[in-house]
Parts: sequence; structure tokens; C-alpha cells
Amino acid sequence: MLNLPDQADVVVVGAGNAALCSAITAAEDGASVVVLERAPRAQRGGNGVFTGGFLRFAFDGIDDLRSLVTLTEAEEARLEVGKYTPEDFFLDVAEVTDFRADPDLVDVLVSNSFESVKWLRSLGVPFLPTFGLHPEGDDGKVRMVGLAPAVEVSGGGAGLVDALFRKAEAMGISILYDTRAIGLETDDAENVTGVRVRHARAKHTIRAKSVVLASGGFESDAEMRARYLGASWDLVRVRGTSFNTGDGIKIASAVGAQTGGHWTGCHAAPTDLNTPVYGDPNLSDAFIRRSYPLGITVNRDGRRFFDEGEDFEIKTYSRMGRQIVEQPGQVAFQIFDSTTVPLLKQEYTLRQTTRIKANSIAELAEQAGINPVELERTLQEYNAATKGDPIDPRVKDGNGTTSLEPPKSNWAAPISVPPFSAYPITCGITFTFGGVRVNQDAQVMHEEGYPIPGLFAAGEIIGGLFYGNYPTGCGIMAGTVFGRTAGRSAAKLA
Repeated sequence: MLNLPDQADVVVVGAGNAALCSAITAAEDGASVVVLERAPRAQRGGNGVFTGGFLRFAFDGIDDLRSLVTLTEAEEARLEVGKYTPEDFFLDVAEVTDFRADPDLVDVLVSNSFESVKWLRSLGVPFLPTFGLHPEGDDGKVRMVGLAPAVEVSGGGAGLVDALFRKAEAMGISILYDTRAIGLETDDAENVTGVRVRHARAKHTIRAKSVVLASGGFESDAEMRARYLGASWDLVRVRGTSFNTGDGIKIASAVGAQTGGHWTGCHAAPTDLNTPVYGDPNLSDAFIRRSYPLGITVNRDGRRFFDEGEDFEIKTYSRMGRQIVEQPGQVAFQIFDSTTVPLLKQEYTLRQTTRIKANSIAELAEQAGINPVELERTLQEYNAATKGDPIDPRVKDGNGTTSLEPPKSNWAAPISVPPFSAYPITCGITFTFGGVRVNQDAQVMHEEGYPIPGLFAAGEIIGGLFYGNYPTGCGIMAGTVFGRTAGRSAAKLA
């Protein structure tokens, strides 16, 4: 049995990106730190392990990018880097969340984003420029102007978390595996004074001067998903860890923490029908299916149910899962013809991909289990509503349908050249948007409106940043920024 410590200056609950950023920052500021990881060592790292490793941050041109990545002469010649100002970043978060995001929290995220990425780089986290996420012009130039994140971690989320673990271990931070937080200790003045844990069926209390909760949301708890997200959400696939069952939210609520954010909202993406029940860290984003703007998506009844060309997929994919949950059997089909299949993203070519291919729509429907009469009708109506003009996936080309409901606003090319392909998809949840409310110092707020002394939070457990949707690359970025904020605040108190 593990020899558990009795006390520490700071105890961090969780061991993903946000938690490790908290722990490292607190240790840098002189605190003794203990990290509690519910998972065994082989499954450590929380949701961070499963991400693509993209980071969205404000930048001021090519010099900022050079400070993070090493660019060859050929790469520099190919790049055209504009500015992505804090104001641009703030507005992007505001717009995709329907202006519901807490502006104070968004301000913390935006104003600390670039500094936090540089800090990650100083810890040894390796970055690459995200050439594949940005439009390439006819001149061969890749233009980075803020639509998508500018850098990604080499090795994805797993590469990020591995680098943070190496740094934490080199600093002597104690990481306790198979150790689950089951409650918080408080004194008569409601100061948080420690954490109750369970390890190897035994209970233990670790006294602390401050506690950081960074144990993720509740997306891995089927009962909580059904309670807060709605009917049938208990059946969806979880794209990340199986250990994010809302532990931090529960133990914080037990000491009076105020909840906040979008409790019926989450990051939920279209994923292959044969996606595992929980994420596979060795496959990361292999099962995600994001090229729907290039074709149409239908349900089992053969009917379209949303505007596939509303915007770039990078702005819409994280809310597409909810649309699929509402369809019969929680199943849908992305359909393309031979002219668009070559344009699909790389994940469609992996061996894990479920693909149905046929030379006629009737044959495709039969193989896929789609209503053949309705699918034929849907394709006829859709093709008749297209203009027949070439599409340009690099821009919102305005090549939409006419007199069709729902419309397809961009990239509406006819689906008429066999062979035809159908990719069966379902909903994959990534993380939830409801959680505990914090202030700008990452202090957890009491339901009576004051900060709970000694209690801080970071990462996906925080509610109030995202509503309905989120800008790609903000998950890791928010975890890093608020992880550092919580670690700094916790160390200062300790």
C-alpha cells in the first residue's frame, strides 16, 4: 500500500493539464505540493491525453510564432502570419457562446494566453505550427489570421501531458496514483483545511493550507449526463478518460460551492459509429468526423437535419453531437460522392474508419440501413437546389442551396458522381460546460457569494466560460491559464 503523506502546502486534485500546471506553478512559487490522481499510473493524465494538442492564444505576428516554434526557411516563406489580438480572441469566445460567457473569466483567459504558451515552452513542451488548420491560397501561402489555433503540441495532448509529468517529477512533486478525493476538510470558519482520500480501500486525510480542484467535468458519469444534459445522453460515447465523473464538483458542492455555467451544454462532436465507449489514448482524434461541410448528413430516415455549410467545421463541430443525439438511434450518416471523398480530412483514411461504399444511392441505403425512398428523395431535392458551381473549401464560398430546408449555406456541391460513400456517425462527448464558479483568482465561490477560503479550481471543472459551443483550442488553453492562476493563488495563500 502507498505510504500517503499527512500534509502539504497545496493539494491538487487531478493530474491532467490544468492540474499539472497548477502543481508546477505552486511548486515554482515555493509551496510543497501533492497531486492526487484517481487513475492508475498507466492511465494518468485526464482528458489532456486525448486532445489534439491545439492551443488558441493572442499573437502579434511572425515574431511571436518564432518564439514558440523553429521554422525552416521554406516554412517561413510559405507562411503569412497576421495578428490575432486579445480583442479578436475575446470576441471569438463571446460570439460562439452567444455572449453568455463570463467576461471576467474570458478576460483572464485572453490576457494570459500568450504568456502561458511561452511558459509551457520554457518547461520543454514542443510545439509545431498548424499548417493544416489554415487556408492555403492559390499562391501557396498559408495564412494564419486567427480562424484556427496557430500551434499544436508535438505528440498531441499526450505529448503535452508527458512533458508536464516530466517537469513535475523533476521538481519533486509527489504524485499519488489510484488515490481518489472523496471529501474536503473544513474548520469552523469554513476554511478548507485538507482533503479526504481513498486508496486501496482505506481512507486517509491529507491536511493542506490550500486545495486546487482540477479533476475535470462529469462527462464520464452516465447518470449525471442524463440528469443535466437530457434524455439519451447516458448512451453517448466518451471521447476521453473514464475517470471524469464529477468528483471535484461533488466535493466542492458539499462545502457550499456555487455552481455555474451551462449545465445542459457540452463539447460533443460527430464521431465514428464504432468509437469505443471511452477514449483510446493511442488513437486520440482518429474517430472524429469533421468533413461534413463537404457533403450532406442524414439520419436513418434518410433526412437531413442541419445546415452542414453554416460555417467552417472548426467553429461548429463541437456542437454537432447534440444534433446527432436527437436523431433516431443516435445515428447519422455523412454522405459524399467520388468528387469530395479525396478532400476529406486525414482521419477518414485511417483503418479505424467505418465506411460504406456503393455505386448507387439505393445500394448505399440498403447497406447502411437508411430508408432508401427518403434518401433518394433527399438527394434529388438537394441536388436540384444546388447551383452547380465549383466549391472552394478554403473560404466561406457562399455557394449555397436555393429553396431547401434546412439550407446548406456554403460548399453545396451536387452529390451525383459514383461511387458514393457513407460514414456512419454518432455523438462523442468531450467535456461538460457546467461546474463550479470561480473568480479571476481561480477561488471557488460560496453559494452565498464570497470566496471559499483555501479552495481553488482550474480546467474543465470551471463553469462559466463556455455556453453551447467553444472556439477550437480553448480547452487546453483555459486549463493552462487557470491552472497557473489557481497554482499561483494557492501557493500565495499557503
